[in-house]
Amino acid sequence: MLDIKKIEAAINMISAEKKIPKEKLIEIIEAAIRTAYKKDYGYKDEKVNVHLNLESGEIEITVEKTLVREVQNPALEISFEELGDDAEGFQEGDTIELDMTDDVMGDNAEAFGRIASQAARQVIIQKIGDTEKEKIYDIFVGKEGTVVSMKVDLVEGGKVIFDYNGNQIILPKNEQVSRDTYSPGARFYVYIAEVSNTDGANPKVILSRKRAEIVPAIFSQYVPEVIDGIVVIDRVVRHPGVKTKMLVSTAYDEIDPVGTLIGQKGMRVKSVMEELSGEKIDIISNTNDIKEIIAKALTPAEVERVEIDEENGVANVFIKQEERAKAVGKGGVNVNLAADLVGYKISLQEID
Repeated sequence: MLDIKKIEAAINMISAEKKIPKEKLIEIIEAAIRTAYKKDYGYKDEKVNVHLNLESGEIEITVEKTLVREVQNPALEISFEELGDDAEGFQEGDTIELDMTDDVMGDNAEAFGRIASQAARQVIIQKIGDTEKEKIYDIFVGKEGTVVSMKVDLVEGGKVIFDYNGNQIILPKNEQVSRDTYSPGARFYVYIAEVSNTDGANPKVILSRKRAEIVPAIFSQYVPEVIDGIVVIDRVVRHPGVKTKMLVSTAYDEIDPVGTLIGQKGMRVKSVMEELSGEKIDIISNTNDIKEIIAKALTPAEVERVEIDEENGVANVFIKQEERAKAVGKGGVNVNLAADLVGYKISLQEID
């Protein structure tokens, strides 16, 4: 049969650990017992009430049925004949509440207790998961598009589990960067890529270390001029773990946007690079001269000149032979990022 004392102990433990009100857990268990009763003893559409009293250690199961002369729906109706002497004083159409506790908790108590306990366990596990999702959603709603500093709690099955103020949240494998070393206790800035609850029943929070947006979000932690809108990061392209290129601008003539992000002795950009586990960052001023932008986008290579083929969307970039490897970069990363940044195909032309 159901061991009320064990149930009470489980409720107290789960309530304390997961911060779920005891009343909510009792409702969950009552719902599980109701489901178990319908499955094994009643009807799917039956109106079943369950009351669990932890103080008295008792459980009460009742079923509501309408009193009729002739039963058409046994799930919802009971006849005068079935009710017998207990029908005295009632009229047709009255709602009768039948106490089914003894029927269930008598000879069948052990079997039903086992079934109900299993159902309760499954429902509680599911509900804890739902409740934790809701809690995580409430914490991060409004933080979408920002970075938050979190500590690695556990690495398991390819997933990195972060701890944020006592709450566990997962960084999925497809949002990780191979350059990062996710060891327990390590702290990272993590990008809040998505916070949604479109149907009101499935809250979702997606973390990322991989998306390009994490770079300007981290810069905003180190460069007040970015937060204040004095320096604007117009465009970011990234090969995660290898290199990022950014176009930056300002509306203030006295401000150097590139120098502002680099900082004195390179301290600002170095700090961001450290947060990205050593990933290289190229910062280019977003001027009105597209040829100049393209030339600087191919840093560290020195470019001789740039010719634009607007009809074909190609930038012909002329470089000396010894600069080609720098322009291309390892695995073509540098030239490909430059092309993505400026929006032109880049054709490298060697000159003497």
